[in-house]
Amino acid sequence: MSAMITRVKQKQIAQLISRGKRLDGRGLTDYREIKVEQGIIEKAEGSARVLLGKTEVMVGTKIETGEPFSDTPTEGVLTVNAELVPLASPTFEAGPPDENSIELARIVDRGIRESKAIDLEKLCIEPGKKVFVVFVDVYVLNHDGNLIDASALAALAALLNTKMPNYEIEEGEVKIKSGYTPLPIRRHPITVTFAKISDKLIVDPWLEEEQVMDARISMAIDDDGNICAIQKGGSGYFEPKQVLEAANIAKEKAEEIRKKLKW
Repeated sequence: MSAMITRVKQKQIAQLISRGKRLDGRGLTDYREIKVEQGIIEKAEGSARVLLGKTEVMVGTKIETGEPFSDTPTEGVLTVNAELVPLASPTFEAGPPDENSIELARIVDRGIRESKAIDLEKLCIEPGKKVFVVFVDVYVLNHDGNLIDASALAALAALLNTKMPNYEIEEGEVKIKSGYTPLPIRRHPITVTFAKISDKLIVDPWLEEEQVMDARISMAIDDDGNICAIQKGGSGYFEPKQVLEAANIAKEKAEEIRKKLKW
């Protein structure tokens, strides 16, 4: 998009937002339509697909055995990766993860980890030696804005759909038995993202709004309405009163979105 078109569009988007309206007809605190499908990949231990407007994200989970971290010998391990598939956007390129995919994985990881969503102690097989490792792989299939909320929701939906193998220990070896049990999930964090445009906050920015926003803030909210993680992006800033306003809106939105999940 040329600088001239961007400035014209920026002005148009900003003027509408200053009147409480948006280019796609939504109010400032409205999400696009959200669709959640769970259990869509047969070979994965858990999976989900989220459509947030035209933004589409798929998540697969797998569980393997591995070693715990030395500072948490009785806890399983969570590891999140994000891939921005080149067909999802002309700006995505094949190759190693770039800073955008690393940031996306980090925000998704933090919401799950800081909310204590997974009971990691229940993933311990032998303290200090062997635990279950939960891999969460995020694939962005179509980018039309707000990858953070779509990815965080798809990750949680996939974890809720994840089955852990039954096992027993024979002569110090882990033997996988038949049958599965659900992954021990105890919290359901929902991430809500705001963009700041013309000094106003808007929820769930779509691609054209992201291209002209001053700054972005994402908040992960747990089942009790507590903020468990915050991430800011963009070069602009938020006034303290805007952060408080965002927190109040995020609590409401998180409660609505959580109802779309099955567990």
